Amino acid sequence: MNSPNLEDMGCGTSSATKDKKSEKALKAALVIQNWYRGYRARLKTRQRYALTIFQSIEYADEQGQLQLSNFFSFMLENYTHVQEKEPGLVTRLFGSSIQDKDRQDYLELIEIPDSYCGPRLQFPLTFTDIDLLIEAFKQQQILHAYYVLEVLFETKKVLQQMPNFTHTNTSPSKEITICDRGKNSMEILMILFVSFLVYPNDLHLNRGNHEDFMMNMRYGFTKEILHKYKLHGKKILQILEEVYTWLPIGTIIDNEVLVIHGGISESTDLNLLHRIERNKMRSVLMPPIPMDGDRAEKKNKLGTTTVAQGIRTSGSFSEQLTKQEWEQVIDILWSDPRGKRGCYPNTNRGGGCYFGPDITSKILNKYQLKILVRSHECKPEGYEICHDGKVITVFSASNYYEEGSNRGAYIRMSSGTTPRFFQYQITKATCLRPLYQRVNAIESSAIRMLKERMISRKTDLIRAFQLQDRNKSGKLSMGQWAFSMENVLGLNLPWRSLSSHLVTTDKDGNIDYMSGFQDVHIQKPVKEVQSTLIETVYRYRSDLQIIFNIIDSDHSGLISMEEFRSMWKLFKSHYSVHIDDSQFDELAERMDLNKDGSIDFNEFLKAFYVVHKFDQLTKSDTKLA
Repeated sequence: MNSPNLEDMGCGTSSATKDKKSEKALKAALVIQNWYRGYRARLKTRQRYALTIFQSIEYADEQGQLQLSNFFSFMLENYTHVQEKEPGLVTRLFGSSIQDKDRQDYLELIEIPDSYCGPRLQFPLTFTDIDLLIEAFKQQQILHAYYVLEVLFETKKVLQQMPNFTHTNTSPSKEITICDRGKNSMEILMILFVSFLVYPNDLHLNRGNHEDFMMNMRYGFTKEILHKYKLHGKKILQILEEVYTWLPIGTIIDNEVLVIHGGISESTDLNLLHRIERNKMRSVLMPPIPMDGDRAEKKNKLGTTTVAQGIRTSGSFSEQLTKQEWEQVIDILWSDPRGKRGCYPNTNRGGGCYFGPDITSKILNKYQLKILVRSHECKPEGYEICHDGKVITVFSASNYYEEGSNRGAYIRMSSGTTPRFFQYQITKATCLRPLYQRVNAIESSAIRMLKERMISRKTDLIRAFQLQDRNKSGKLSMGQWAFSMENVLGLNLPWRSLSSHLVTTDKDGNIDYMSGFQDVHIQKPVKEVQSTLIETVYRYRSDLQIIFNIIDSDHSGLISMEEFRSMWKLFKSHYSVHIDDSQFDELAERMDLNKDGSIDFNEFLKAFYVVHKFDQLTKSDTKLA
């Protein structure tokens, strides 16, 4: 027998009660939902600000790299001993691809010991070697230098037969995947090259702005190779530099899709780019300059768009790309799309240009193309579509700046179909950390980098703050502080939003501008040295290390005091550094520990590092524990 419900028994209030409870539950759910949406939105905003910090500092470093390239031109014009003492330096910086080396010159002196337990490649390579390589790398094994050089020589031989742009076709049953970037650079490079040698018609490689020995020195690839291949690392780097010059500069799919690394400009000429001798550009960052015999008779001031057509060293002439050709390559490797119409200088990076939707339409229409696919920019979701769907940015390295900072993505496309996007996020953890933990870690890392940027310009920042602080109160308004920060650091950041992470603010909203330096300082290798010099050496330490490594022709890691002083004077002049030479001389002499007239410049630069208060507390806690 069924039990009667409450309404049957005359209790009609039950339905109303239920309705009220349901209404309250719904309202509570909406409140919670709105709160959670706001909470996630705030976390996403913090994540976006952190990503902006990472990108702004990365682009500022790229500006520094271009300024460094200009310095080398300045150096060759003014360092009168370079061509007599270091002719190889001139060739490496500005010369075309060095003469082909006989592979036996490199390989005959390299033996593979019986104790070597890494992968052993069999030439000619097959798909079995690809699997062997991948499995070995998963086990953290290192491919022997002998095989690395063999792969590089074979890759170069195939690339030399290829045009500047690879033309490939797809069909509904034959898709193409477009991807970019990755960590473990040497392993990724070997997998790509071996796969390319096994499947030359199915895997296509483009040159990017980092396939450049100057960029490798700044961003760690050179260091990685020298660390992994201590005995033969320099040989590998030498051949790798040649391989870079032979990489195609673009791919065209189905005569409709243009795939390049950076972007385009209003003057992009694909016909010209198809014809240039790409192997003549050893470093895209190093526009050639004319040198006549022992010394340049007519000196040029090299700017980011100034270039000559040749370089003359020791009486011999090596032709280079023309000014127009060089600018064309710079644009396709360094440019970025923007929403604003037109074409204007890429002020963030210092090279290439920003191009608007009108430029995209103009160039694509001119060459009967439909889509431009490019990379060059980290995107939070791994890809981004702009310019009315005509430009796609794809970035395949997830966690590019920090774990959780961005997703990675790749594209699959085929003739007559819409591009399909695949996103992912790699993590070492068994499960993804909660969003707030990921955002906290990303934000902490970004603020840490920003504070290091601040401390490297401490003297300049204090000077700018004090100019605004006319009452000498030690405080500034938010607007004054933000203006000074941007004026000195030039990072184009939302300083007002970031202020709570960088400085303390009183109840009236005024900022104690010295509070930004309380928890961080640069370690002084010598206590007596003035802070201004310490900040300058720390700020330019990457540039100085590249300079010293390039002029260190015998790879000893040592530089004479005479060369050290000469290079510093040129560096100071070109970078407009206002520091008395005697201060630097005193520092150099103190760093010459064994008083033999030479300095280990890598150790010299390692002596300058930033100490964070949190790090010190952590170390103290560890000791106490």
